[in-house]
Amino acid sequence: MATKPDLKPQLDGPDALSVCRGITRLFARNDIWVLPEMPLRNGRRADLMGVDAKGRIIIVEIKVSRADLLSDAKWPDYLDFCDRFYWGLPPQIDRAPLENAGFMPECCGLIVADGYDAEIVRPAPSRPLAAARRKVEVERLARAALRRSVVASDPECSAWGQVAG
Repeated sequence: MATKPDLKPQLDGPDALSVCRGITRLFARNDIWVLPEMPLRNGRRADLMGVDAKGRIIIVEIKVSRADLLSDAKWPDYLDFCDRFYWGLPPQIDRAPLENAGFMPECCGLIVADGYDAEIVRPAPSRPLAAARRKVEVERLARAALRRSVVASDPECSAWGQVAG
């Protein structure tokens, strides 16, 4: 008889769920609340998107391999949807590429994380969104969080509201 695979994230391995968990814990301690896999209006999907206590929007793009990091050409598409942008990496990935001009270190922060915790290695500079854009994005985040909460407590509700984002 076949056994079911273990679906728990490996907290000591370099997988995206572990990095996500560590960053989420760091942010929660700092009153920043995030949602994973948040669809953006441009068709992209942010690995983590959230709001801090001052209403500023943060996006984190998680990379768990050097190849994945170097091949990502879509990440600049996220910059129009956040006040602060971070790269989220496990400790063992070489961070040197993030210092190259193509990765725009002047506007991107860096967080190193494992399944237990995270550390901001380079703070993300603030690139304030226009107030109208921020309002729309915060409302989209709130609606997505509420939708996910309702569906988690009553899965049958998922068929009732199929509007994306």
